[in-house]
Amino acid sequence: MIGSASARDGGPSGGGSRERVDEAATARAVVDGRGVVTAWNEGARRLLGYRASEVIGESAARLLADAAHPHLPDSLTGLRRWSGTATLLHRDGHRLTVGLLAHRRENDGDDDWLLVSPVARPAPTPRDDAFVRRSFAQAPYTMALYDTGLRLCWANGDMERVMGLSEEEMRGLRVTEIVLDPESDRTEEGMRTALRTGRPQELGAALHLAGHERESVWSVSLVPVRDSGGRLEGVLLSAHDVTEQYLARQRLVLVDDASLRIGSTLDLPRTAQELADVAVPRFADFVTVDLLPSIEGGEDPPQGPPHGPVMLRRVASQSVLEGCPEAVVPHGTVANYPERSTAAHCLAQGRPVIEHITPAALEDLDRTAPQRAARMRQFGFHSVLAVPMRARGLTLGVATFSRHQRPQRFEQDDLLLGQEITARAAVCIDNARRYTRERDTSLTLQNSLLPQRLPEQAALDVASRYLPASARAGVGGDWFDVIPLSGARVALVVGDVVGHGIQASATMGRLRTAVRTLADVDLPPDELLTHLDDLVNRLAGGGDTMAPLDGDIGATCLYAVYDPVSRHCTIARAGHPLPALVTPAGTVEFLDVPAGPPLGLGGLPFESTELELAEGSLLVLYTDGLVEGRGRDGDEEIAVMREVLRRPAHDLEATCDALLSTLLTDRPSDDVALLVARTRALDTSHVATWRVPPDPAVVAEMRKAACRQLSEWGLDEAVFVTELVVSELVTNAIRYGRPPVELRLIYDRTLICEVSDGSTTAPHLRRARTFDEGGRGLLLVAQMTQGWGTRQIPNGKIIWAEQALPGDY
Repeated sequence: MIGSASARDGGPSGGGSRERVDEAATARAVVDGRGVVTAWNEGARRLLGYRASEVIGESAARLLADAAHPHLPDSLTGLRRWSGTATLLHRDGHRLTVGLLAHRRENDGDDDWLLVSPVARPAPTPRDDAFVRRSFAQAPYTMALYDTGLRLCWANGDMERVMGLSEEEMRGLRVTEIVLDPESDRTEEGMRTALRTGRPQELGAALHLAGHERESVWSVSLVPVRDSGGRLEGVLLSAHDVTEQYLARQRLVLVDDASLRIGSTLDLPRTAQELADVAVPRFADFVTVDLLPSIEGGEDPPQGPPHGPVMLRRVASQSVLEGCPEAVVPHGTVANYPERSTAAHCLAQGRPVIEHITPAALEDLDRTAPQRAARMRQFGFHSVLAVPMRARGLTLGVATFSRHQRPQRFEQDDLLLGQEITARAAVCIDNARRYTRERDTSLTLQNSLLPQRLPEQAALDVASRYLPASARAGVGGDWFDVIPLSGARVALVVGDVVGHGIQASATMGRLRTAVRTLADVDLPPDELLTHLDDLVNRLAGGGDTMAPLDGDIGATCLYAVYDPVSRHCTIARAGHPLPALVTPAGTVEFLDVPAGPPLGLGGLPFESTELELAEGSLLVLYTDGLVEGRGRDGDEEIAVMREVLRRPAHDLEATCDALLSTLLTDRPSDDVALLVARTRALDTSHVATWRVPPDPAVVAEMRKAACRQLSEWGLDEAVFVTELVVSELVTNAIRYGRPPVELRLIYDRTLICEVSDGSTTAPHLRRARTFDEGGRGLLLVAQMTQGWGTRQIPNGKIIWAEQALPGDY
């Protein structure tokens, strides 16, 4: 047997209600894990006659009438409690069958058992009915007993208090007759179900009871009541007021909803509107959000809370009434809030403020803001909660919550809830403000780095577009460029830096500058991309002389060079989307240019593709943002793009617009760079070529041939400079180069003189000393022309010089 108290601690401890409890009315004993009695109280002595000294330390088995009692479990392993009957031996030897309740106790790893049994079980008495009736009447829960006809028989005191009616006034009435509310019909239907099925029913009810200020929420239990024979006698209704728990859950739901809905974008006005939308109608009837005008440009507002009258701009509002008729200040308008206004007061205090609208308060508002006072009277405003919007130590504005439809005033719990959802919105608005500042900086940087206008050149007609990503995605690092090259050629570049923000824009600027520098030395497209790949690796590793950029750097790029004389186009790409080609006949194809790895992987080769383009062909270069705009897969986007390019457009600008409008949404998720170029060709009437024998004597013939050609072109004024250039370049090619030597004149926007030979050794400009016999010719060429240079070709090099046409001098 197991007991909770020994003879040493089994008596009353004194004080309070314990003095009225007869501890000896329960027999208690403790038995350890070995079956030895370790505690024995006075109740156990009364039950079995043994004193504590006679049983403590002895085996509990000696108290059993039978060595193996059939009613005891064979094993108590794993049980925490056991109940049943046992036949025990009284001290005087007679057998005594008692009910036992045993509890396992854990004591520092050694389990023992507490056994309890009442010394005497009182029999029911006639007084019990009155006792039960008083207990029912005084129970702290709202209860009523209904007969099988669903008419009230008994109601306890709490039911009388809740209903505001006495039991006598309600007796004989049904629920639907006591409370006129649709929930009463549901309750009565539940009572019928309980009587029909004999099973308890549970339901919830929200109703506005007469005499109560606000709606209350109840958890209702309907329990069928049976007599001793099992016959249904009625239904017990037990209701528990769960309004506070319900409101607490609703507040948590609102906070959770606010965390999901507020801050869905980095657009400042939209974030403010999301706060207003979340709060109406579940929290307030009318909500306004006003921000300090200084934050709209992304700048930090002044430190500390504003004092005195404050200027605020209305950025959002919402109402339970359509069109927000309560609003006095239109969206976007800056309004003055007097020092004693709710908004100015809460900003100055730096904490939420609840104000109940009284006639005296309205009279005071009449003097400072009569229009607001009139609207508050018109719509019956009775309670206002203003919460300052603060984030990262800065005051951004104020959110004002008002009630005029629901009768409940704002309370302390409402203040905490308003503070919670406003704090969420404030952080999101501050994020949007900071992002706006960074985005504006990135856009300014991006625009300053992109071509402001495309350079003049005769090889191609070009149109371009650049669209920054939506505000949520951020400005990226897409770029395009058109670079005039020697020999009337032109380079087209489209690139895309991984990432968004200022770093992406800065990286784009470095890469664009590098491409222009490498293009200036006339590297072939595949070699140019190799050098660009090395640069990206140095930037990522901080190995360049400029400040290193944080994090990994990656980019894609496509570089194409078009020669209008040969109509050859050489293209190489580094992980960039395939360019599209539209032939003059309207056929659309995507050129099979070897992909090459994205820039930044390092050590992998790039390949070029060379093709001949018919005059009037259309080249379309773009970044991946163009073909990822509407969420379709890549093949679908390419098919749509092909269809757009098949449709004839009257000019390149219209082609650009058609591509953007068809392939993109209004708010693209990524930057888009688009370059569309139509090829031109320089025919034989603009190009003259001569093979030059390796004999210095032919230099004079070359000068004469060049002069005759200039005369045919009507460029007699350019003869003097051209003679000097031809003489110097041809002489150097014969003297220092290798056959074959060729002279070519190109008449374009400028006059270009090119001399090619089979040597790869390039000349260098130097200043000749006084008695040197040579070294002055190339210096004169540089002085007399607007530009000169060298480029490598597969079988040698070309030295060129470019001079402005006579009308451009």
